[in-house]
Amino acid sequence: MDHSIPLITTLAEGFGMALVLGFVAERIKVPALVGYLLAGILIGPATPGVVADVKLASELSEIGVMLLMFGVGLHFSLRDLLDVKRLAVPGAVVQMTLATAMGMLIAWWWGWSWGGGLVFGLSLSCASTVVLLKALEARGALETQNGRIAVGWLVVEDLATVLVLVLLPPLAGVLGGHVLEQSATGTALWLTLGKTLLEVAVFIALMLAVGRRALPWLLWQVARTGSRELFTLAVVAVAIGIAYGAAQLFHVSFALGAFFAGMVMRESEFSHRAAQESLPLRDAFSVLFFVAVGMLFDPAILIREPLHVLGVLLIIMLGKSLVSLALVLLLRYPLTTALTVSASLAQIGEFSFILAGLGVALGLLPPEGMSLVLAGAILSIALNPILFAVIEPLRRVILARCALARKLEASGDPYAELPESTARKNLDGQVVLVGYGRVGRHIAAELTAHAIPIVVADQSREVVEDLRQQGQAAVLGDAAEPGVLIQAHIAHAAMLVATVSDVVGMRKMVDTARTLNPQIEIVLVAQSEDEMRMLRDENIGEVFLGDEQLARGMAGYVRTRFAQ
Repeated sequence: MDHSIPLITTLAEGFGMALVLGFVAERIKVPALVGYLLAGILIGPATPGVVADVKLASELSEIGVMLLMFGVGLHFSLRDLLDVKRLAVPGAVVQMTLATAMGMLIAWWWGWSWGGGLVFGLSLSCASTVVLLKALEARGALETQNGRIAVGWLVVEDLATVLVLVLLPPLAGVLGGHVLEQSATGTALWLTLGKTLLEVAVFIALMLAVGRRALPWLLWQVARTGSRELFTLAVVAVAIGIAYGAAQLFHVSFALGAFFAGMVMRESEFSHRAAQESLPLRDAFSVLFFVAVGMLFDPAILIREPLHVLGVLLIIMLGKSLVSLALVLLLRYPLTTALTVSASLAQIGEFSFILAGLGVALGLLPPEGMSLVLAGAILSIALNPILFAVIEPLRRVILARCALARKLEASGDPYAELPESTARKNLDGQVVLVGYGRVGRHIAAELTAHAIPIVVADQSREVVEDLRQQGQAAVLGDAAEPGVLIQAHIAHAAMLVATVSDVVGMRKMVDTARTLNPQIEIVLVAQSEDEMRMLRDENIGEVFLGDEQLARGMAGYVRTRFAQ
């Protein structure tokens, strides 16, 4: 029987080719996503043989983007975003501005219009959040401070790009293009801008005011049924439903809608289970994102315009990286943070395609520009894992050969040491609290209310700076490093309370603390039941599960120990 099955055909071809080429890529020590991109090229319209449905593949890849961003939101609270705002906001704005200027300059050199150059530069300025997430997850760095900074930076870029997408149609006439029919209403630019900001603000307000209560309640009701498939269905329905509703009602991108849905659902005690249940679907559909990118690519552009492609690649992988590296170092963040952010931004993706496509539709960007953007995306995505792999070797080389780098590294961050004015009561018999996230803040509030002295150690400069302004003793750095615990006066502390999610770092931290202070008591927070059982089996300290309700019990335990 003859059936019209374009959806099944696209899924079968996409997953099948991605599996084969991804496996080959891994066997030859190349990242699997390179195989996924090649699979898309082979089943795309630009190469002979089997051709899948490009439009369907693109829509399916959007599901992968939604689920990925939803998963990030489950591990990335609003406070995490606010904690990195002092670097992410100015950094993203300046980096996008300079990258756009570089794109405009090279487009002007090629003889394009200023409007086309503007769209082209903007397309090269915004990195792909999906590519970054895959890179960070592969290295277990998604929940580190550097990972949060990189994700926060790209979230700011996404918000800025959404604003550009709304403003570009009414500006098309001024920039030398033609106005789309839906934009030719004579609406003032300032009114369009105000409307856009209002819609985004209303969406965020609804998510924070209503979603923070409704979504955890919904998960609780579904979990009470005891049905695993119903729980998984609820997680997927929330992720995709909110992303779709945000796009339709508030003109927010699917990715950002799903991201905020995950952030809100993080308030639920079932957030860890939600992340685990949605993981297989996230992985499967994220593969289709890379396949869909490959299907859009025409390899002939590499032969027709090799120098143009090289120029685009240099802007993406060299120009943007150097700009972000300089910005992070100027703000006095560590070299490792600067290199991580630089590698994170050395690629482009989903928003670049949308911007370039809109530019072509508005008559601003020549069709060649779209091909160049796609070529830059394919090559930068394929090469991006190499940049992440060389971060640590490059850091060692820079420190070995650059006297200025060694001087900056040696001078350290002013927040990496406790000020001399720190009260003596905080340096003898105190609690050293590692991590000032949701659980850490609750514990700190309980201890402070009972006049128990604490010193906070956290990897976020913004957190440490805010704490010091409030008069709280705090030190910046990774407490797995001995120097940070020494600065927190661990040798004279009564207790170490660790609320971080890195189990390996937690073990190293405990070993260092007991070396410096054999009598110290250890209290640990686990992020899952399996992790809690593992830590308890190792008998390295009192272990609690890291949900907010159990944090209260943990704080009570610490108070009780101090009362003895």
